[in-house]
Amino acid sequence: MALHLLKMAVGIDDIAQLERVRKARALERGGHWIETRNRPRRALEVLAGGSIYWVMRGQIRVRQRVLGFRQGTRAGGRFCLIDVEEALVATLGRPCRPFQGWRYLAAADAPPDRAEEAPSGERMLAELRSLGLI
Repeated sequence: MALHLLKMAVGIDDIAQLERVRKARALERGGHWIETRNRPRRALEVLAGGSIYWVMRGQIRVRQRVLGFRQGTRAGGRFCLIDVEEALVATLGRPCRPFQGWRYLAAADAPPDRAEEAPSGERMLAELRSLGLI
């Protein structure tokens, strides 16, 4: 079973904004990757079909499939590049507490992908969560 990564999308309010930022960075860099200090020790498990799930405003909202890992260097030292697919896949919202860097996310804990239009019950639950009522 695949293992996933979880990452905070700091300063990002919604999926559309994340999509704009990711596209701008891809144009600037010439590819789709995420830079991080540490390479996951369980990289092989992540490469077995894992994704990076993005947390926005306290909710896991979207994912990108992980394609590979590369090592990079610069004056400050070494770092890891996480190659990802361009496409963002919306998920059903799931609450998540803040953290720094990235974390592992077990497949059983990953939220399912969202259909094109969320059922009205899911929209209502999301709104109640955003208001702090549940």
